[in-house]
Amino acid sequence: MRIQDDIQLDYCDVLLRPKRSALASRSQVDIIRKYTFKWCPKTIEATGIISANMFTTGTMEIAREMQKQKLFTALHKHYSAEELLAFLKENAKQFGNNDLIFISSGVSDTDYEKLQTVMKSGLVDNICIDVANGYSPYLVNYVQKVRTAWPQALIMAGNVVTGDMCEDLILSGADIVKVGIGPGSVCTTRKLTGVGRPQFSTVIECADAAHGVSGMVCADGGCTVPGDVCKSFCAGADFVMLGGMLAGHEESAGELCTKHFQTGEVDLIDDKTCAMKLTEKQYKKFYGMSSEYAQEAHYGGMKKYRASEGKVVEILFRGPIEHTLLAILGGLRSCMTYIGAKRLKDMPKCATFYRVNRQLNNIFGEE
Repeated sequence: MRIQDDIQLDYCDVLLRPKRSALASRSQVDIIRKYTFKWCPKTIEATGIISANMFTTGTMEIAREMQKQKLFTALHKHYSAEELLAFLKENAKQFGNNDLIFISSGVSDTDYEKLQTVMKSGLVDNICIDVANGYSPYLVNYVQKVRTAWPQALIMAGNVVTGDMCEDLILSGADIVKVGIGPGSVCTTRKLTGVGRPQFSTVIECADAAHGVSGMVCADGGCTVPGDVCKSFCAGADFVMLGGMLAGHEESAGELCTKHFQTGEVDLIDDKTCAMKLTEKQYKKFYGMSSEYAQEAHYGGMKKYRASEGKVVEILFRGPIEHTLLAILGGLRSCMTYIGAKRLKDMPKCATFYRVNRQLNNIFGEE
């Protein structure tokens, strides 16, 4: 046993230092980056924000909206091969290609068979290999197997939180490594297992290691506001994956429910009768994919050797997702003008961080 006692930081522990800038307007920054990869030969021009491959956010409906803003979506694992093929055909007609779509896969034989069926169509090249524990040898073996089967594919794999494992996965055939254990809002891995690492420090170390072997990282989880997305890019992330920030929308999956609340006001019915006024609010379910709820819904129940590593929450219904996406991209542009970064790729070179005790003043509550 040993203790690594250097301080590990989360997004809430830092703020970006503003700098003199020649940029006079948010319209002068370029948030579209030209991505080239270690193994995959193609080039993609987009903004590196990815909707997480969770059942509630990795939906085809969200994918359509993300693509309108040149953003990515990792579709969840629970679509059938037939559903995926039908969507990919229609989507390629609408957007010209499926370059901003990742097909998600686990590492089981069944997952591989489905992946074979979808990849055989030639409609998509992007694969997201997703397991809870990226330190098990079966992930490296599966990455090698997929790279051998589809040498031209764009492969993203994870999750890990250390530089050495990022290097292993990239050298084994991954173009992008997904980093983060336990930072998500509906993930309880840290609570249940005691395993994890603050996400800001994770991104810094993993990005440095990945870039050293010509790979890339996707910071998966931990962003709660657009400013966290900005900090993640500044810490070196090439891609940022969002779950909770994109949940609860019209295009998100999850059960919609209505709740009624007393307002504290009354309605006069007649001279002798009054009734308490009620208001109603709509909510959508959002849950971690390792939660008991997800296991019951998608895997036929919780196995006896497993424990729930996720929770279920109800998010206030937010309406169409477009407004949220524009707010995130607006925050990104504004951040770039504050630190003098003309291009998305320049953000780490322009970033200086302060360590802080708090970043927000919540005296009048949070929005």
